[in-house]
Amino acid sequence: MRVYPILVLLIVSGVACEKAFFKPSLDSNDPLVNADYLWQVCREKYAYFDLKKIDWDSVKLDYQTRIYDGMSNDSLFNVLGNMLASLRDGHANLFSDFNTSFFGTEFLGPDNFDWRVITDHYLGQQYMISGPFQHDFLSNRSLGYVRLSSFPGDISTKSLDFVLTRYQDTKGLILDLRENGGGAIKDVYTVLNRLTETERLVYFSRIKTGSKLNDFSEPEPVFVRPFDGVRYPHPVIVLVDRGTYSSGSLLALATKALPNVTLVGDQTGGGLGMPNGGQLPNGWRYRFSITQTLNLDFSPAWENGVPPDFTASFDWANLAKDEVLERAMELLQ
Repeated sequence: MRVYPILVLLIVSGVACEKAFFKPSLDSNDPLVNADYLWQVCREKYAYFDLKKIDWDSVKLDYQTRIYDGMSNDSLFNVLGNMLASLRDGHANLFSDFNTSFFGTEFLGPDNFDWRVITDHYLGQQYMISGPFQHDFLSNRSLGYVRLSSFPGDISTKSLDFVLTRYQDTKGLILDLRENGGGAIKDVYTVLNRLTETERLVYFSRIKTGSKLNDFSEPEPVFVRPFDGVRYPHPVIVLVDRGTYSSGSLLALATKALPNVTLVGDQTGGGLGMPNGGQLPNGWRYRFSITQTLNLDFSPAWENGVPPDFTASFDWANLAKDEVLERAMELLQ
């Protein structure tokens, strides 16, 4: 039985994936050659034109008016970086030795997290740090709070065993993924497998296979299954916001299939497409999303953000309270 999607292999195969999906570039410093190359490879392989209703032909007409012979590298980079930014995708980037382009999905919504508020008014300054987890008890030890700010790729069995064992007798656990910008997908399953008692289908993945909008492979089912060891059997609330991106969004999406897990906060930033890329004729490198993650209704719509089950927002006028965390505590109590 598959637990991890076949598309995860794209991450670990690196150069091999590049060769598999993209044509080799031809050396050239001509601005128009490089712009046309990037536009064309996006047209063939980008996965979300249809969902985001992006008219890529209009984008081409726009950048062509700003390309000219003899333009500086800095000027060309700005044009091509803006072209990728029009995809409205945090996984769409252009890399040179002097700059990196990006689209900040976290800026699409309000900021909903302040670690200082958590430590000053909920945890204190002597919270525990176990690997990537910052954690302690809440509400007279009736709840557990666990902060995970990224997926570093090396979440160990020992650290997760310690964290989950420590809170086994609580009413519920709060997993705070606000401003978690992503990281290693394998860590997502490392966590999810500790939160389920049965094997569950959580989503589908498919890859762009042709230049037409709907040229995709058949959807591949993705499952999580119980870890053979320490698990957390009680209710779990996951806190999310617009800064919860990529692997953070993927975990949020998967929780929709887990009956004991609830999402609280703002919708996530998305970033559910697997990024891959290559090299422009002038040597700059690029990447963008070449896969779609589909929810259990076979819809790719949550690329624009996984919705919370309960909405809550941080009030910056009152820094003695975290309304998102308070809502989670109320639900668990």
